Order: sequence, then C-alpha cells, then structure tokens
Amino acid sequence: MRDSRRARLILGILLTAALVILTVDHRTGQDSPLRPLRAAGSWVFGTAEQAGAAVIRPVTGFVDAVASAPGAQRDIARLRAENARLRSDLAASKVDAKRSAELKRMLGLASLGGYKVVPANVVARRGQPGFEEVVEVDAGTDDGVRAEMTVLNGDGLVGRVVHAGPRTSTVLLLSDPGSAAGARMEEGREIGVVHGVGEHGRLLRFQLLDASVPVTRGTRLVSFGSRNGAPYVPGVPIGIVEQVEPASGDLTRTAYARPFADLTALDVVGVVVRPPARDPRNAVLPRREGTR
Repeated sequence: MRDSRRARLILGILLTAALVILTVDHRTGQDSPLRPLRAAGSWVFGTAEQAGAAVIRPVTGFVDAVASAPGAQRDIARLRAENARLRSDLAASKVDAKRSAELKRMLGLASLGGYKVVPANVVARRGQPGFEEVVEVDAGTDDGVRAEMTVLNGDGLVGRVVHAGPRTSTVLLLSDPGSAAGARMEEGREIGVVHGVGEHGRLLRFQLLDASVPVTRGTRLVSFGSRNGAPYVPGVPIGIVEQVEPASGDLTRTAYARPFADLTALDVVGVVVRPPARDPRNAVLPRREGTR
C-alpha cells in the first residue's frame, strides 16, 4: 500500500515536471535552453525509426512478393504467350508476303509466254522409285492437271508432272538424272538436250546436237518444246551456261548450265494446262543486267 502511494507521488512529480518543461520550451521558442536536448532526442528516435524500417522493409517486401507471386506468374505466362503469338503472326505474314510475291512473278512469266497455268504449292520433297529429284504439289486432276504437263515458277522451268492424283501431283524436277528436255540456245536455232545431273540441282548438262556450233559461257537456254506441248512447252527459260567442255571430236558438244529456277528451294509453282498459241521464243527470258 505504501509503495503504491509512493509510486503515484513520483509519477505526479514527473508529470508536473514534464508539463513545466514543455511550457517553458514552447514559450521560449528558438531561444529555449532545452533545444539541444530536443535535437538529441529527435536524432535518437529518428535513428531508431530508420533502423526499424530497414529491418522490417525486407520482411514486408518478401511477404508482398509471396502474396503476389501467383498473379505475377500468370502475368508472365500471359506475356510469354502473347509474344509467341506475335512472333508466329509475324512469321506467317512474312511467309504469306513471300508466297504472294512468288505467285505474282510466276503469273507474270506465264502471261508473258502465253501459258495457261494452275498455281500450286510444293508440299513435300521425296524420292520415288527410279527417280531422285521429285516434289509433291497440291494440285491434281480436280484442277485440270494431268501427267506430262510442264511445271514452271517465276524464274523458269522446274520439271514435268509424272503422276496426277485428284488433289496432288508428283513432279519430276529438271535436275533429276533421269530427266531430259529439249533446249535451244538463245541466239540462233541451235538445239540440244538438257539432262539433270543430280548435285541437288546446282547444274544441268546441255548436249548440243551439232558439235561444230560454238558455245560460250553466259549463253542462255530456253525450252525447245515438245509435240503438242507435252511434256514441255516452248520458250520457258532453262538456265545460263557456266562451263563448256573442250571439243573432243564427238558428235555432240557438252556444256553445263546453272538453272534459272532454284530447284532446291521451291514453293509456288505453276502447272501449264494449256500451251501457248505460238512459240514465245526469247520473250520470256529475263532481261540481262545493264539492259532496259
């Protein structure tokens, strides 16, 4: 009981002293003799507050991160899916633009030569018994395609149809060793035969029927044409001579030509379903560099 009375007395004295100090400090303002003590107290309590915040901040950050982790993961997954879709759309638009350009070039070549064509896409490249260089296209008898029809693209001769199904057809490429097509030199009437030599379509072998006719590097070749335009129509660009073998006294002269059409990277092609009314001769050949 005595201790309690003494404690209350001490507490009252301390409160009275605190009130007196606050009153003096307030009335004296900036000239207060307690200013240094107030500054020291502010520094002590401010430092303690900063230290406490530094300790608590990582904990609260961790708690917030844990609380928001599922939502963040969902956002990341959504953004990744969106980026993948955008990349896919961009790639598709580039492919569509490339095919559109190839189709336009192929139709331009067909129009220039007077060929009626059925556009098709190369859907597979596979070997067939007896053949090495063969592709499958997505056009068939339902589209008017038949066997022994010429196949070309925007650059030149590709090959011929060897089998036609209702919706797809098999095309033997000009580069196949079993392929042969009549060819004519751009300048003059000299003719020969172009054979595939494999090597992934890099070169074609041109055998000129008259060994006395000179052949030079840079000579361009076009298809000579077959009877009734089957399997080859006339005037389609074939290639340009890059190598000429020395004359050896044989009955024929041999040269090697680089095909105008890239036979290793075919996409859009055209099957000639009706030959031209007349031989276009050299009209379909690309312009030489430096000419208008």
